Amino acid sequence: MRHTEFWARLDQHLGPAYSRTWAEQQVIGDLGHRTAVEALRAGVPPKEVWTAVWRTLELPMSER
Repeated sequence: MRHTEFWARLDQHLGPAYSRTWAEQQVIGDLGHRTAVEALRAGVPPKEVWTAVWRTLELPMSER
């Protein structure tokens, strides 16, 4: 997964106006108690970040 796909998926689920704010503020335990943005900046692969976001948002399996 590329960063662009990660952001497109997050936009799809949270809306483009809210997704960036959520990704900058929501601390996720599966990411070492970092936000999605912090994890991506630290070099965590976007697919791994998406999986943690998917769990946090409790999205359906089809969205994994």
